[in-house]
Amino acid sequence: MGRLLYALSSGLKIAYEDHGRGEPELLFMPGWCDNRTQYRDLVPFCSSRSRCLVIDWPGHGESDTPAVDFGEKELVAAAMSVIEGSGARRIVTVSTAHAGWVAIELRRQLLEKIQKLVLLDWLVLEPPQPFLEALRGLQSREHWERVRESLFSMWLSGVVDDRIVQHVRGEMGSYGFEMWARAGREISASYERFGSPLKALSELEPPPHVLHLFSLPKDEAYLRAQNEFAKNHQWFSVYRLDANTHFPALEEPKTVSAFINDFIS
Repeated sequence: MGRLLYALSSGLKIAYEDHGRGEPELLFMPGWCDNRTQYRDLVPFCSSRSRCLVIDWPGHGESDTPAVDFGEKELVAAAMSVIEGSGARRIVTVSTAHAGWVAIELRRQLLEKIQKLVLLDWLVLEPPQPFLEALRGLQSREHWERVRESLFSMWLSGVVDDRIVQHVRGEMGSYGFEMWARAGREISASYERFGSPLKALSELEPPPHVLHLFSLPKDEAYLRAQNEFAKNHQWFSVYRLDANTHFPALEEPKTVSAFINDFIS
């Protein structure tokens, strides 16, 4: 069983779970408007051979909520506080969706301490216009609920697994306008700054080893573009999972853990 602990970041208590032993240590980071519960089924498969640290972001889960507005900078600081508070020395980040931006910044600041990055189901290419419009819609008090519902409906299309439905509608659906608008703003800003995650990763010096595991979209062009990138960047690898949702950590935890364990060994 893991322990629920707290690190301090600018006076805020940041909740995290600490499971298992062994290096490198895995730092699990959920996306915006999501909790560490996303990794509840994945961590047991990973903690049998590695120490696993699982964070709740500020304003999420059991972490304190800042009294003022915050963004990606504060998420990075929260992750730093967990790294320092836990005494972790050799880290592999495991990030879902846009928590990948935090992983990139951690690597930029901590260099070789962040040894490898595992990205789960992230839009690593330049974002299409409908996606950018959705991010803008989330920042509108008039339209955000409709936009969020369209995202939920798309993510849950054809999903019959009650665990995933409950996680999306229960956990992610518990966050209101302020957090979803913040997510839209911060994600938009990162794409505007870097163009794409692959471009941001390629600008790191030296770049870390990166593994991207994703399920959707099934579009062959999306996978082909990543494979082409991998040919010219030996440090990047990608694998499309035989799964049906944007939540591989919940849908296929045993398969995902096997890829992670192989990647870090």
